[in-house]
Amino acid sequence: MTFRALVLNCTLKSSPAPSSADKLGREVLAVLEEHGGSGEVVRVVDHRVRFGVSTDEGDGDEWPAIRQKILACDVLVLATPIWLGQPSSVVKMVLERLDAELAETDDAGRPVLFDKVALVAVVGNEDGAHHTTAELLQGLSDVGMTIPAQAATYWVGEAMHGTDYNDLEETPEGTASTTRTAAANAAHLSGLLRGSGYPAG
Repeated sequence: MTFRALVLNCTLKSSPAPSSADKLGREVLAVLEEHGGSGEVVRVVDHRVRFGVSTDEGDGDEWPAIRQKILACDVLVLATPIWLGQPSSVVKMVLERLDAELAETDDAGRPVLFDKVALVAVVGNEDGAHHTTAELLQGLSDVGMTIPAQAATYWVGEAMHGTDYNDLEETPEGTASTTRTAAANAAHLSGLLRGSGYPAG
C-alpha cells in the first residue's frame, strides 16, 4: 500500500544554497520510497511563512499551502540543522504554526493530525542532536502525530571542526543504518494507522 511522505527542510538557507538538512531529509525520503512511499521535500524558507499560531496569518502568508501538504501526507519528516545546540528558528516556527492544529478536528471529532507519523532528521557540527530530537518529537506528539520506535536520524560532526554533512563524500554507516531503521519503522506504523486509525474521542 502506497503512502505519502513530506519532508520539511528547516534550514536557514534559501535555495539554491547547499543544505545538509536537505541532504539528510532526502536520504530519509529515499528509504521511505523503498517501502512504498512517495513524496517531496519543501524548503520552508523558500516560502513566505509568517510567524503566528493560526492556520492562516493572512497578508500573503504561504503557510496554508504547506499546511495542505501536511494534511495530505501520511508521514511528516522535520529536517533541521543545529545552531548553538538548538533546533533552527525555522523548525521552531513550524512547530508554532502546527500549534493551530490542536483546535482543528476531522468529521469524527478527532484532531486532524491523528493517524499521521512523524520523524526527525538532525544535522550539525556540535552537540545537540538528542536535545533537538526531544524538543521536536515532543511537539509533534502534542499536536497528535504518532512517533514510531527510534524515530530520529542524525549526524553530528566532530567538536570544534567545520565539516558539514553536505561535505561528506559518503554517508557514514551509523547514520545510514539509523535512517533505514527510522524510515522502515515509520512506513510500518503508517500502514497500521491507515488500516485502523485512532478512535474518535
